Amino acid sequence: METVLALLSGAMLAASLFLMLGRHLVRFIFGLVLASNAVNLLIFAAGRPGTARPPLIPDGSRLPVAAVANSLPQALILTAIVIGFALLVFIFILFFVTYQKLGTVNTEAMTDAESVTAGPGPRERAEP
Repeated sequence: METVLALLSGAMLAASLFLMLGRHLVRFIFGLVLASNAVNLLIFAAGRPGTARPPLIPDGSRLPVAAVANSLPQALILTAIVIGFALLVFIFILFFVTYQKLGTVNTEAMTDAESVTAGPGPRERAEP
C-alpha cells in the first residue's frame, strides 16, 4: 500500500511540475494545488497507513504491545491543509487583481503588459 501511495504522489508531483511550468497562470494555480495534495499524500504514506491500532499504551506497560499508528503525520497533514488553503486564497486574490490590472493570464503577456502600463523607468526619463 505504501508503494502505491508513493508512486501516486510522485506522479502527482510530476503532473504539478508540468502544470506549473506552463505559461498560463490558471495552470500554475492548478499545479500548486496538485503539488500541495501530493505532498500531503506523501506525508500520509510515510506515516504507515496500514496499521489500524490507535497509539494507546495499556496500564502497567511502558511501551505499546503491538505496532501502532503514528499520529504525527496526521497532525502535520491537517496543518498543511490549513496552510495550503490560506496560500490558495492568497494566490486566487493575487490572480484576480493581476487579471484586472493587466487583462491577461499569460505570463509572457503579463511582462509585456506590465512594461507598457508602468511607463518609462527612472533611467528612461529624459533629464531636463
